[in-house]
Amino acid sequence: MDFKRLKYFIAVAEELHFGRAAARLEMAQPPLSRQIAALEDQLGVKLFDRARNQVRLTDAGAVLLDRAREILADLDSAYRETRQVGQGRAGRLRIAFVGSATHGPLPTFIKSYRSHYPEVDLSLSSMNNAELERSLIQRDIDIAVARPRLKGDEFRSALLIHEPLILALPDSSEAARKTGKLQLSDVAGETFVLYPRRPRPSFADHILQTCADAGFVPAEQVFAQDYQTAISLVAVGVGVAMVPRSVSFSARSGVTYRDYEGNNPGTSLTVQARLDNRKPQVTNFFTLLAQFTRKARLPEAPKPPQA
Repeated sequence: MDFKRLKYFIAVAEELHFGRAAARLEMAQPPLSRQIAALEDQLGVKLFDRARNQVRLTDAGAVLLDRAREILADLDSAYRETRQVGQGRAGRLRIAFVGSATHGPLPTFIKSYRSHYPEVDLSLSSMNNAELERSLIQRDIDIAVARPRLKGDEFRSALLIHEPLILALPDSSEAARKTGKLQLSDVAGETFVLYPRRPRPSFADHILQTCADAGFVPAEQVFAQDYQTAISLVAVGVGVAMVPRSVSFSARSGVTYRDYEGNNPGTSLTVQARLDNRKPQVTNFFTLLAQFTRKARLPEAPKPPQA
């Protein structure tokens, strides 16, 4: 059935007047009458009773009016949904991130993305770098937020943030109680809590290299699988850890965060996706990210209490 004829039929059925319906449709009355007659011939029924001064729907016409409205509403909805998905304004976007990213600007950016694209279904999960790389390659996710980044020519990459490293110290430690500025060498004799345990090389090796560049190797090393576990070990006094500065924006009982002087290469969060992933949702994500990073500023870390 011609959908245009359904639109013509609905106009006549709602106006119950061929002249007014033709004006509404911005067409002449004779071709409109011919289209309605052709629809009746196609169906083999009369849709209108045409009296001299009145047009009325037949019972068959009343049935078709209800169904035609539903059909055209469903068609409009299908067109609208198709356009939204095709423009990246609907559909699904799968995002995975390293655990420490939850303390930086990522949550604020995700909130911004949601406000711009409320109809996109976001799937969020936490993974380490090895899992992120594998999931991107296997197309199990669309976006990876890695620290510092994933290697591979098949990925596009954008910097989310570069931030300094800071020390996470047990409240009871001598370094935490020390007034004035800390040197990295002040904790050279402490047990270092490093993460992740595997795979390697990893953020743990970045920290070990930072210590080596400062002229020491941690006296003892304890490995945790993720940064949440590492901070928990610091909180109970197992040792100290070096973490991204943004981690300090969420207070943790038993842990004191301190800046330090000396070698500090910092650490980066990058957003990555497959180069051949041309989903409009991914394109919109990177476009919005570029705008966000131009405006975003990392807030100042809380100052440690002075003795």
